[in-house]
Amino acid sequence: MKCFFLAALLATTVLFSQAQQLTMAQPSPTQTIKQNFGLGSIELNYSRPGLKGRKIGSADFVPYGKVWRTGANAATTLQFSDDVTIGATLVKAGKYGLLSIPDANEWILIISKDININAPELYKQENDVVRVKAAVKKMGDKIETFTINFTNISSNSCDLELAFENTAVILPVTTNTDERIMKQIDNILVKDTKPYYAAALYYYDNGKDLAKAKEWIDKASADPANAKSLNVFWLKARIHQKLGDKAGAKASAEKLIEIATAAKNEDYIKRAQDFIKAL
Repeated sequence: MKCFFLAALLATTVLFSQAQQLTMAQPSPTQTIKQNFGLGSIELNYSRPGLKGRKIGSADFVPYGKVWRTGANAATTLQFSDDVTIGATLVKAGKYGLLSIPDANEWILIISKDININAPELYKQENDVVRVKAAVKKMGDKIETFTINFTNISSNSCDLELAFENTAVILPVTTNTDERIMKQIDNILVKDTKPYYAAALYYYDNGKDLAKAKEWIDKASADPANAKSLNVFWLKARIHQKLGDKAGAKASAEKLIEIATAAKNEDYIKRAQDFIKAL
C-alpha cells in the first residue's frame, strides 16, 4: 500500500511539473516597433487584441466615450529619443503612455506621463501631456487585429496610425530636424575638419541657399581627398546647373565622366552623358 501511494505521488508530481512547463500563445500578442525618426527614434510597445466576432464601441469591447488603454494586457507606451511636437505641444524626450477615448466619428488620443495605465480606473487626467482629437477614417477592409503603424515618414514628421475593424485614426508627430542639422552645420564648419560635401548636399536637397551650397561643393571638389569622388562631382554638376551656370555644370559632368571611366562605373558615365545632353 505504501509503495502504491509513493508511486501515485510521483506520477502526480511529474504531471504537475509538465503542466508548469506548458507555454501558451498570447491571445493578444505584444509588439514592439522601433522607428528611426528625424535624428533619433520612436519606440512603441503595445498588445494587439483581435475582434474575434466582437465590435468596437460595444459596452464590453473598446467602448465609446471611455478611456481605453489602446491595446490589451499591459499599458501601451511610446518612447521618444528626442523632443517632438504633438498637437502644437512640445513633448520632451522620454517614455509616455498612449491612451485613447474612442467614438464613432472622432477619437481623443492622449499622451500621458503615466506609463502604467492598464485599466480605465487608473487614468488621471492631470497626468495628460497633450490631448489630440483625431477624425475617424472608415476603412474598406476590416482589420481583424488591432494595428498601430508609423506612416508618411519624412525627416521632420510622421503619422502614428491606429487601425481596428473598419476604423483608422491618425496622430501626427513632428520634430525640428532641420533646425538641429543647421546648427550642426554651423558648428562643425568652424572646425578644422569641414564636411563641405555633406553640408552642400543638405542645402541642395532641402532647397536652401544654393550660392552657399556652391561655395561648399567647390571647396569639397578642390580637396585632393575628393579628386576621384563620383558623388562630389555629380553634386557639383547639379548645383551649378540649378544656378544657371551651364558651363560650370558641363565642366563638372565631364570631370565626372573622366573619373567614372577610370573607375569603370558605367552608371555614372551614362548619368553624366545624359546630364550634358539635357543642358
